[in-house]
Amino acid sequence: MSVYLPLQSARLYEQIVAQVEKQILSGKLRAGDRLATERELAEQFRVSRTVVREAVKTLREKGLVQGYPGRGTFITDGTARAARHSLGLLMKMGAADSASSLAEAREILEPEIAALAARRATPAQIDVLRQAVAAMDDAVRDAEAFIEADLRFHLALAHATQNAIIPTLLDPLVDLLREQRKSTFKRGGAAHGQHYHKKIFDAIVQRDVESAREAMRAHLKQVRKDSKQ
Repeated sequence: MSVYLPLQSARLYEQIVAQVEKQILSGKLRAGDRLATERELAEQFRVSRTVVREAVKTLREKGLVQGYPGRGTFITDGTARAARHSLGLLMKMGAADSASSLAEAREILEPEIAALAARRATPAQIDVLRQAVAAMDDAVRDAEAFIEADLRFHLALAHATQNAIIPTLLDPLVDLLREQRKSTFKRGGAAHGQHYHKKIFDAIVQRDVESAREAMRAHLKQVRKDSKQ
């Protein structure tokens, strides 16, 4: 467990941020590690939970942590965050084909990601995929919850390739499609997506590499169709 020093002066949240940053730089906190809960941090630093909340907000804005409803707050991969920021800037600059380019990039990457996941996923990773599919089943009428579970599913596939570079490549792409998912959700995209998520998942459980690849291709083709409606 990370050990923090007592705080000395005003602007306490900044000191919490500085100490967490130091833990990250020293390697005591690594990408994927779960940050202590709000209550635990408040007790360790001997401050109010309001101060901790402000510190976590700042860490999140710096791209050092990411919160997931029901799971907690986790240390992020700074490289992935930088890539996400650069791609987001590209889209905000208004490139006419940016959405199409992102879809094309996914079509290049994700079928092979699904194929590798079918070959290499560990039982624990398959369980993460199963949980994401179940979460989407439970959230077919809740856009925000469904989209977050959708993101977890696609990123879990990337991690299941056992190639550390692939999640860094995929993370900014799927994250940038949140807005697109919101629009397709309203057009029945949740049902369409879940149909293919289950086909991909079943192929991975069965270690059927080609079926996983083809199911992902069909999924992304459907995403394009739903986006144009």
